[in-house]
Amino acid sequence: MKNQAKKVRIALQLIILCLAVLFFYLLIILFPFYKSLLLMFFQIILPFLIAGLIAYLLHPVVEKIHQYNIPRTIAILLIYLFFFLIAGLGIYFYFPTIVRQLNEFRLNIPQLIESYQTFLYSIYDQTSFLPEGFHDKLDEFFLNIENRLGNIFTAIMDNIPMVFDVFVMIAVIPILSFYFLKDYSRLEKGVLKLIPTRYHAFTKRLANEMEESLGQYIRGQILVCFLVGFIAYLLLKWIGMEYSILLGVIIGLTNFIPYFGPIIGAIPALLIAFTISTKMVLFVLLVILAVQLTEGNLLSPFIVGKSIRIHPVYIILALFIAAKVGGVIGMILAVPLLAIGRVAVPLIYRQMKQIDR
Repeated sequence: MKNQAKKVRIALQLIILCLAVLFFYLLIILFPFYKSLLLMFFQIILPFLIAGLIAYLLHPVVEKIHQYNIPRTIAILLIYLFFFLIAGLGIYFYFPTIVRQLNEFRLNIPQLIESYQTFLYSIYDQTSFLPEGFHDKLDEFFLNIENRLGNIFTAIMDNIPMVFDVFVMIAVIPILSFYFLKDYSRLEKGVLKLIPTRYHAFTKRLANEMEESLGQYIRGQILVCFLVGFIAYLLLKWIGMEYSILLGVIIGLTNFIPYFGPIIGAIPALLIAFTISTKMVLFVLLVILAVQLTEGNLLSPFIVGKSIRIHPVYIILALFIAAKVGGVIGMILAVPLLAIGRVAVPLIYRQMKQIDR
């Protein structure tokens, strides 16, 4: 009788698996028909997701302050005051420089293009002894780069009307985060009410293990990215590189992508350095090397440590897949999603085995 019941359970699991595969296949096939609805839903829910992430990251800080008998509301307001003070000082001291560098970059685009063309001609002169097929491949390579840069610029210009939506979202997110932080315990209880009572212990254990790996990783990585961007800015300014703040911001943001982020972040700096001089290219390479040595041997080991405990091979594989599916955004989300899977899948598997028994 027990064997019969086990066979029925396995058959049901196979049927559910087949239905799930069919469901996802239909989702892929019908994607063009519901794409606009999905995008609209994503735009509506995005502020809530970002606010929830901020609340999740700041919750341990609020709890730490709350331990000193400071009310949660006051603790949240203190964190907000500290954040807006730092942000205000940053805007006051650096925003005019960023605007000026953006304007300079816009005005210098013709000069950069001319320098780029001169660089290309010098490559042709230095490789004139090579077969003609090599030059054809070289033309194709640079044409692909120009087309990609053109597509990126066009996409940015097309999305300028969305700036107003971004400002509205920026205004709403702090308010949502405040209420999420204020009622964090109540929201946790509300989520638990949606889950059957027998799974409450499992859910709490899953949340605690995810907090130990994913929460620490994200908080640490944000701090590392900020420090990497700031160090890159200081070093680029020291060597006299143009647009040092903009390039520092790019290097800091792309550093969130493991292994490939530093390469992606270095490309804009090197491209601009090529239009200045070979000496500047060498200096920029040394700066990038110094920043990455500092990040790899000092910042990441002490701040992030080995919080996600995932082998580098799996991380690189996940990054390749994510790059193919979701581009740069996919690469940024790859490691957090992999960390969630590393914690969640074994726990869920063990829980299912206990249910089968």
